[in-house]
Amino acid sequence: MSIVRKRLSPEESREAAIEAARALLVEQGPQAVTLKAVAARIGRTHANLLHHFGSAADLQKALITHLADTITAQIGAAARRARAGEQDPRVVVDMTFDAFAQGAGAMASWMILTGNEDALDPILEAIHRLVDDLAADPDMVGGKPIHEETLQLVLMALGDSLLGGPMAKALGLPLGTARELALEQLISARAPALAATG
Repeated sequence: MSIVRKRLSPEESREAAIEAARALLVEQGPQAVTLKAVAARIGRTHANLLHHFGSAADLQKALITHLADTITAQIGAAARRARAGEQDPRVVVDMTFDAFAQGAGAMASWMILTGNEDALDPILEAIHRLVDDLAADPDMVGGKPIHEETLQLVLMALGDSLLGGPMAKALGLPLGTARELALEQLISARAPALAATG
């Protein structure tokens, strides 16, 4: 008895491959995101994925772009709610740290170390769009400039995703210390605006 595979449109094939790549990234780390592994996960051939992506590096870049766009959309919505006083700033910090901890930080670093030097471009471009969008929002004005807040928060989240656990342990600090410091800095940066409106 033969198994009949559902025919997918090119867009559906790409989406299925990116979702499979994301799952592999979370489960096994960036080195597991290969054309062969993704093809096996979605029941397609290596040649099929080559047709859609061209190379493993292109698949990985598509994954990074997908992660960056998804993550920044969520963080942007949370940042607006936090600035409007509708949401705890902790949500913004946790979303940012979680995004990098759940594979984005390791994937970007691994791609750079393996010679794909433009690996961070999709993340940087998505963050740049988010920051420009937030800076143009009249409800987001006040406190430390949003560009500086974002730089500080993203660098802390990226660093924590790569070295946070071992560094905290080496210093005898609780595991979530970097998140708490980021939250304190975010609240402190917004204090002047809150005082002016309060």
